[in-house]
Formats: sequence, structure tokens, C-alpha cells
Amino acid sequence: MDKEKREAYYIIFEKLIDSMNNPDEFHRERFVELLNEFCDLFHIAKGVTEFYKTFKDERLGNGEVIIDRDNGKGDIPVIERRIITKAKAIVKGTLYISKDDEPLCEEELRKVDLMLRAVLAFVSRNRLQRAMEDFAFKDESGYPNFRAFLRFIGQMKEKGGLYGYTAACYNLYHFSVINREIGREAGDMVFRSYYMLMSETIGDDGIVCRLGGDNFIMIFRNEVTDAVLDILEGVPVAYDKNGESRVEISSSAGLFVADKDFVLQSEGDIMERIMPTSQSARHEESKRILFFDEKMLKKKEKMMRTQRRFPEALKKKEFKVFYQPKVNVFTGELVGAEALCRWIRNGKIVPPGEFIPILEQTTDICKLDFYMLEAVCMDIRRWLDKGMNPVRTSVNFSRKHLVDVDLLDHIMYIIDSYNVPHNYIEIELTETTTDVGFKDLKRVVNGLQEQGICTAVDDFGMGYSSLNLIREVPWNILKIDRCFLPLDEYNKYSTTSLMYRHVVSMAQEIGLECVTEGVETAEQVEILRRNHCEIAQGFFFDKPLPVDEFETRMEKHIYELP
Repeated sequence: MDKEKREAYYIIFEKLIDSMNNPDEFHRERFVELLNEFCDLFHIAKGVTEFYKTFKDERLGNGEVIIDRDNGKGDIPVIERRIITKAKAIVKGTLYISKDDEPLCEEELRKVDLMLRAVLAFVSRNRLQRAMEDFAFKDESGYPNFRAFLRFIGQMKEKGGLYGYTAACYNLYHFSVINREIGREAGDMVFRSYYMLMSETIGDDGIVCRLGGDNFIMIFRNEVTDAVLDILEGVPVAYDKNGESRVEISSSAGLFVADKDFVLQSEGDIMERIMPTSQSARHEESKRILFFDEKMLKKKEKMMRTQRRFPEALKKKEFKVFYQPKVNVFTGELVGAEALCRWIRNGKIVPPGEFIPILEQTTDICKLDFYMLEAVCMDIRRWLDKGMNPVRTSVNFSRKHLVDVDLLDHIMYIIDSYNVPHNYIEIELTETTTDVGFKDLKRVVNGLQEQGICTAVDDFGMGYSSLNLIREVPWNILKIDRCFLPLDEYNKYSTTSLMYRHVVSMAQEIGLECVTEGVETAEQVEILRRNHCEIAQGFFFDKPLPVDEFETRMEKHIYELP
């Protein structure tokens, strides 16, 4: 190895080492130029660097391969090095020469080996830093995680805030259904393609992060809002390599547009605006993309206040049972009642719509249901002891109870504690919740019926699985929602009239007792008669009554019919 070549080697080596030791001033393009100068000096035709995070990745060939030098003549490997880091990552390097070139002398091999080791050490350090970055700021599937979102917010805070940007949380709409239809592998492809489309649309000025499942959170410049909304509202995404098979993907989303007055102090300032908005959007069928306004913040505060007050209100027995009668439309006889909850706080009635939906978001609704059942049992036991003739009373139970394998025992314990004959109790389960399987529902319904407890499906027609619900589960009673009851002058050929008639007929043919809810006019009472539905519940006969007024109705027992 001559003096001139040796001196050239030291110059290139020093520049490379200097480049690798100054990460803040590192320029990959210059680094690759120096590597190629080095390879030219020693007639290295090809250089390959490999990085694997684990031994398993190395065995499977699941790693990163970098080739910064390849003149197409790399025939013979001259040096191969494999380094195992303290973190058990593997870095490999292989250098090749042409079969037409002279073999390297011993001194040249030492110098080339030294350079290769230095480069591998640099690659190892660099890739491990990136691996740690991925570990901290990406989830197991490689999507930026919530930590990445928090870091981005911190950077925005340093730059002056969120003005000019929009924050959003979105959820892929019915993606589990798509997964079932096209398969998990194709679903994963669609999932990633939709994310990539969103990420590319937002660009480097924003960020899209995965919260978990099919929930994402993002920040983007206002200038791209229209393009983002187009993606959220629905785009076709291919799930094969040729792009011929496509599926429409859309999302529900809550968005917050920051104005000049918005002060970004922490991530909570953003989360408290977009998360409740996103939750509202998920439950909106007509409009699945909602923008935050201050009313939503007040709504969240109200929700938290209700949840905070609930335990004390339950302890103080602020929740009272009101009874709404069920009446036979042919005889006027009082044949039953539904127990409805009213919250009386500071002498005023809190409307159910202001607290029931809030309690349904947690297991608090289950505590309230058991409270109501016990209150009804206490009333029935008192009426029996007084020699009165109670009617069968229905108590609503949320389907959140169905995850409780001992639900039947808990219900029967309360009923039997007050020695209430089982024929006086009816358990209603609403149809609008669709996240519980028929297996659990059937188990509970069968168990109640074995104990002589009637079961009713409430709000039939409001959910997504109505026909399956009455086909799969052996109910006693079908409560038909008011949406099926004609509101206009009776026309037996109108769509509503036809549907109502067939629902009643179908229920009766399969042996179900029918109760129509929301009966408010004499004309509607007549509609029930014409369609042979015997039992009505609604304001035409009575509103929900406090216990003393309902006792008066029970003593009278007969209603005047139109």
C-alpha cells in the first residue's frame, strides 16, 4: 500500500469519523459521498449494511438493509462483520470486490475492516436511537401513539399555540363489519391505507396518532380541512394489489377549531373538547361529523356533576318510583304498570333525559336499576299487606347487566327478600342497545321465566336487530314503540298503518302479548282496537304517577274509554 493511498485513506477516514460524531451537523448525502470515495480508493464494488432488532428478526430476515455502494460488479465478499449490541440488536456489514480486481493486501484489509467497524458502530447507534424512538412513540403496529401526540402538542405550545389549526378525534365507522366481510388481512390493508391517506393529506405540519382500536386523534392546518372532511365523510379504499376490489370507508369525528382566544396550556385543553364531541358524533346517525362548541363543554361538566352527585342521591333516596298505567283498550281495566324513575332534587324533578343517558355510560345505571326493583318490591309488599290488588309491574333493566353471570340470582334475591309473588314482576330490556350477544340475553330471559318472571322487550323497532331479537329470545311481552303508531288520521293503507298491523299480527301469532307505547289520542286507541292490540300505555290514559296517585288508580281499577 503506497504512501499516497495511505494519506488519502486517513483524510477520508477523518472526515467520516467527524461526520458520524456530529449528529447535529450530519448530512446523509455527504456521508454517502465519503463512503463512495473510500470504496473507490480500495476498489470496493458493493457494501451492504443490515440491522435487526432481535435474533428472531434476523432469522426471519425481517430487518433494514442499506446499500449505499453498488457498481454492479460486487462478486466476491472480502470482509463480513456481525455485531451484537448490548440491547441484543444485530448489525451486519459485508463488503464485496470484483473478481477482476486484485485482492486486497493485508494492510488494506485491516484499514477496510477498521472503516467497516466504525460504520457499523455508527449504524448501530443510529438505528437503536430510532428503535427507541419507535418504541416510545409508536404502537405495536407502527402507528404514532398518544405519546407522539403529546410531544407534538408540546412543540406547538412552544411555537405559540393552536391558532390556525384544527384538532380532531375520529373513529372508523362500523369497521368491525368490514373486517368480517373482507377478512382480517384485507381489513388491515384497508386500515393502513386509510391512515396513510389521512396522514399524507395532513402533511408534515400536522400529525395523526392512533389511540387504540380504530380510534385516531389528529391535528392539522385549517387549510386542509376540506380535504380531511372529504376523507372522513367517505372514500373508496382498495384491498387488493391491483386496486380492483374496493370498500367505502368513513368515520365519525369530533373536531375543534382553535380561535385566537384559545390558550393552549396542556393536552387536556384539547382532549376535553374533542373527546366528548367525538363521542356525540358516534351516537349521531344523521350527522357523524360534529364541530365542538361551548355547549358541549357545559354538557360534559353537567355529566361529571351528575356522576359525582349520584352516589349521595342514591343514599338519600332522592330517586322515586312513578308508575305509568297499562290499560286494556277493550275493557278499560288497569292491567299493569311500568315503574319509571324520577330524580327529585331540592324539591324539583330532574327529567330522566338529563340523567339516565349519563348513568348509562357507566355501571351506575345498574345500581339505579336494582334500587328501582327494590322500591317496587317494597310497594307491592305494602299493597298486599293492606289487602289491595296490585297489578303486574315492569322494571327496566339496562343490558349492561348482562355481563353479570349472577344477574338472575341478584334479581331473585331482591324479589324474594320482600316475599313478592313472582307473577307481579316483569323485567323490561330495551332493544336499542346492540352490543350484547343473544347468548347472554337468552340465558337471562330463560332464567327469569323459569322463576315465573315475565320478560318484555322494550322499544321494539328502535334498534337494528328487531326480528332476530324476537326470533332468538323467548320473550313474553312485546312493547311496540310509538314510532309504529300512526299519528295522522287512520289510513289502513299508509306505510305506518301497514307496518303497525303486521307487527301486532306477527307478535300475536308467535304467542307474544302486545303493549303499544305512546298512545295519546282517542283515534290511536281506536287504531289499537282495529288491530286487536289489547293493551295501551300513554298519556291518553295517564302520565307516570307518584305512588299515592297510582294507588288511587288501582283502587278505581277501571278507566273510562272513548
